[in-house]
Amino acid sequence: MKASNISIIPRKRSRSLVQEVMNDLSAKIIKGIYKPGEKLPTEPDLMGSQGVSRTVVREAMSRLQAAGFVETRHGVGTFVLATPAQQAPALDFTMVITIRDVLAMLELRISLETEAAGLAALRRTDEHLGLMRRALDAFEEGINKGDSALEADLQFHPLIARATGNKYFEDFYRHLGSATIPRSRLDTSQFSTQSSEIYLQQINLEHEYILDAIKRKDPEVARAGMRMHLTNSRERLRRASESADQRSKSEREFAPPLVSRWQN
Repeated sequence: MKASNISIIPRKRSRSLVQEVMNDLSAKIIKGIYKPGEKLPTEPDLMGSQGVSRTVVREAMSRLQAAGFVETRHGVGTFVLATPAQQAPALDFTMVITIRDVLAMLELRISLETEAAGLAALRRTDEHLGLMRRALDAFEEGINKGDSALEADLQFHPLIARATGNKYFEDFYRHLGSATIPRSRLDTSQFSTQSSEIYLQQINLEHEYILDAIKRKDPEVARAGMRMHLTNSRERLRRASESADQRSKSEREFAPPLVSRWQN
């Protein structure tokens, strides 16, 4: 479907842009404007028709996928599923907003993804390994280009869930959405004493440790690697949040006092 056939929706800057775009697209799917099996417009087309940034489009698509409306086929596009979910999941993980929420969700992820890594090490196929390898190569390429490499980060963990061979791990991870990835909520690298490149290299090194254990079919090391990675993520986010709070407090303390224009 061409972007020219879709009316442009004027958007105001707001924290709910992602939800607005998701609501619009899901409504069109339910009404049959986008039919089952049909490929959705490309990111640039959606950016133009919705009047939003690429980041907003990608987050909206992530939420649609988590809700069961669409599926993304890497290198091909995003397609409407035949039976989109009519009800939101009992736990709406896509609406995680605050840093405190993300920290709490990381505690849950530590328990679930630690076991997922162990199962992936026992059950992975060469195809699974290839997909995970490409995700980490894309992460490395993003770092070298000076990007945040966030998209590759978002791909790696669901691929581990897929490699478990247990669809409930994969479904549950999709419900989590990208909102629980700390770097999607706050640029934690800006509070690190290291450069952004070194900071991201450390994250990917942790990924490499997990992938190596999965490749060697070593479930215990895979579990240990995932626990270490997510625990480190939690600590990075906690330190970043504390630094942000401290900086905000300092700015308030040292802000010049307001002077009435009527004061002599």
